[in-house]
Amino acid sequence: MRYRTFGRLGWKVSEVGYGMWGLAAWSDRDDDVTRQALNDAVRLGYNFFDTAWAYGAGVSERFLGDLVRSHPGKKLYTATKIPPKNLTWPSRREFKLDDVFPPDHIRRYAESSLENLGVDAIDLLQFHVWEDAWARDPRWQRVIEDLKRQKLIGGVGISVNRWEPENGLETLRTGLIDAVQVIYNIFDQSPEDELFPLCRELGVAVIARVPFDEGSLAGHLTRESRFPDGDFRRIYFGQENLGPTMDRVDAIAPIVPKDSTLPEMALRFILSNDDVATVIPGMRRSANVKANNAASDRGALDPELVSQLRRHRWDREPASWSL
Repeated sequence: MRYRTFGRLGWKVSEVGYGMWGLAAWSDRDDDVTRQALNDAVRLGYNFFDTAWAYGAGVSERFLGDLVRSHPGKKLYTATKIPPKNLTWPSRREFKLDDVFPPDHIRRYAESSLENLGVDAIDLLQFHVWEDAWARDPRWQRVIEDLKRQKLIGGVGISVNRWEPENGLETLRTGLIDAVQVIYNIFDQSPEDELFPLCRELGVAVIARVPFDEGSLAGHLTRESRFPDGDFRRIYFGQENLGPTMDRVDAIAPIVPKDSTLPEMALRFILSNDDVATVIPGMRRSANVKANNAASDRGALDPELVSQLRRHRWDREPASWSL
C-alpha cells in the first residue's frame, strides 16, 4: 500500500481507503464477511475508513468503532458524515440551511457518531450533502469551530452532490473546509476542471468516491443486471442509465491492458492523479480488499493509457435517478 499526504492536515493516509457504505446499506449483507474484510484491510495497510451515520443508521459506524478498538496499536483515520435533517439525498437548490444542517442538528449527530464509533474524537466530520449557497452562513461555521476547539473533531469536510463538483467552491474559499469528497472516475472527470485546482491551491484534501461508477467499472454489470428492492443500484441502473452505461463500458473494454482487469485499470486511473489524497472504493469481501491493494502496489498507469481513457469522459447532469 502506498501513502499520500491528506492536504493541509498532514495525515499520511493509504491512497486506497475503505468506503463503508455497502457494509450496511446494500443487499446481501454478511456481518462476518464484513469483519474479515475490514481486518484484512488493516493488515494490508489501509488506514483511512469512510463511513456515515446514514449507512444503516449507525450500523457502519459501529463496525468502524469495533475495528479501531481491535487494533489499538495502529492509527486508523475515522471519517464519517452528518446526515441531512430532511433525509434527502442529494440536496436541492431550494433547500435552506435550516432544512438540512441547522446548528443543533450538526451538534446532535456529531455526538451520535462519536457514540457509535466509541472514540474520543472523529478525525474527519463531513457534511453528507452540500449547497454552496450556505457557504457564508455563520451558523454552521460556529458549530464546527466549537467542535474543533473542544477537540471532538480533527477536520471538517463536505461531500458534494453527484455531477456537481463546482457546488462547493465558495465553501472551500471560506478556509474552514479541510477535505472534499467528490465522485471521480474514468467517466466522471469534471472535478479536474475547477475543483482539483482550487483544492491544490488551498491545501484541501480530495477524497475520490465511486471509483467504479457504482459497479459498472468493476466488470460485473451486464445489460440484464437487476437489483432487489432497497438496493440503491436498482435506482441508479434503471432504464435511463443501464443501457448507456454498458455502451461506454463496452467501448473501454478493448483498451484494458492484457496483464490487468477493468476494475484495476479504473482504480489506477484515479491513482494516476496526484490531486487525489485517497480513493474509497466500497469493499464487502476480502477479495475486494486484496485486489484494490494490488492496484495501489502497481502504481500509476502509463501516461499514454491515461490519455486514451480521458477520451471516455462522460459529462452528465443530475437526474432524479442519479441521487
